[in-house]
Amino acid sequence: MRLIVICGATATGKSDLAVTLAQHLNAEVINADSMQLYRGMDIGTAKITMEERKGIAHHMLDLLDVHQDANVAWYQEKARAVISEIHGKDKDAIIVGGTGLYIKAILDELNFPDTDPVVRAELELEFATKGIAPLFERLEKLDPAAALAIDKANSRRVIRALEVIKITGKPFTANLPREESSRYPFAQQFGLVMDRETLSERISIRVDRMWEKGLVDEAQGLLQAGIMQGTTAQRALGYAQVIAQIEGKVSQEEAQEETKRATRQYARRQETWFSRDDRITWISPVQNALERILESIN
Repeated sequence: MRLIVICGATATGKSDLAVTLAQHLNAEVINADSMQLYRGMDIGTAKITMEERKGIAHHMLDLLDVHQDANVAWYQEKARAVISEIHGKDKDAIIVGGTGLYIKAILDELNFPDTDPVVRAELELEFATKGIAPLFERLEKLDPAAALAIDKANSRRVIRALEVIKITGKPFTANLPREESSRYPFAQQFGLVMDRETLSERISIRVDRMWEKGLVDEAQGLLQAGIMQGTTAQRALGYAQVIAQIEGKVSQEEAQEETKRATRQYARRQETWFSRDDRITWISPVQNALERILESIN
C-alpha cells in the first residue's frame, strides 16, 4: 500500500487535488494542517467541507476543542495509527497539508525531548516580562533554520525551541532527521508551487471570501467556546485578526489586509521549510498535477 504526501504553501490547491487523487486510487486522506485539528475552525482554516470531500474519508480533522493545545508528538502518534488503519484496509493513504513539521513528524524518526519545568518556567517568565523579541533574537543566533520555520508571533513554539536547545545542547533542528531515518522510506512526496504574484492573488481572494462566508460569526462562536483560553488556536491566521475586529481594535478592512499580509509571510515560510527536503517532487500550475502524480506512483 502506498503513502503519498501532497504539501506546499497555503492556497495552492492541495485539498482539492488530494480528493481527486483519492478518487482515482480509492485512497483515504489524512490532514496535516495543524489548525484544522480544531472543531469549529472551518472558514478561517479553509477546511474542506463534507460536500467537497466527495465521499472520500478524511482523518485528523476536528479532533480538539479550541481551548486545547495540540503538540507534535501527539499528532505523530495519532496520524501513524491512522496510516496503519488505512493500510490495514488495503487502501492507499494520502497526507495533505502545509504544516511542515507535522508532515516530517509522520514520515521521519523525530526525537521529542521531554519538557523541563524549570527551563520552561524561566523562558515563560522572560517572555512575560520582556516580550517575544529577545527570545526570538536568541533563537535566530542559536538556530537560524528554526527561526526561519517558526513564526515570531508564535511564542509557544519559540519557547519550545529554546527549551529543546537548552535541554539537549543542540539546535532544535538537530532533532529533524535526514532522509535515511525515514519511518516510511517508500513514501512519495509532491509539492505544489506557483509564482509569487499568482499565489498572492489567490491569498487575497481566499481572505476576502472568508469574511463573505461568515468568519466574524464563526469567530464570535469560538470566543464563546473558549478560544482565548488556549495558546494555539487563537493564533491561527485570520482568527487573531478578526477577533481584533470584534473587539473594536481594528476595522474590517484593516483586519482583512493584515490577514493577507500575514498569510503571504506564512506562505514564504512554508516554501522555505519544504524547499529543504530533496525528496519532494515539485509540480507547477502549468503541469497537470493529477497526471504527473499518477505517472510517478505507477
